Amino acid sequence: MSGSNVWHRSREKLRRFPEFFAQCAEEAAAYGKCVAATTVSKQELKKDHCAKEFAALKTCFSNAAKKNCK
Repeated sequence: MSGSNVWHRSREKLRRFPEFFAQCAEEAAAYGKCVAATTVSKQELKKDHCAKEFAALKTCFSNAAKKNCK
């Protein structure tokens, strides 16, 4: 197994990141709104406060990558 092949696949996924992000616009917006609402007045984001929204975004990204990188 060639190490360079791993880097090639990683670069390909990173290159296609904007495409994956566009497919997950709704989930990204929900996560962003949660973070923004939580950090009003310079408050720090608490761990796991937006976990549900982050999990949905992560799942969407994973599904987009699997669907488009076969």
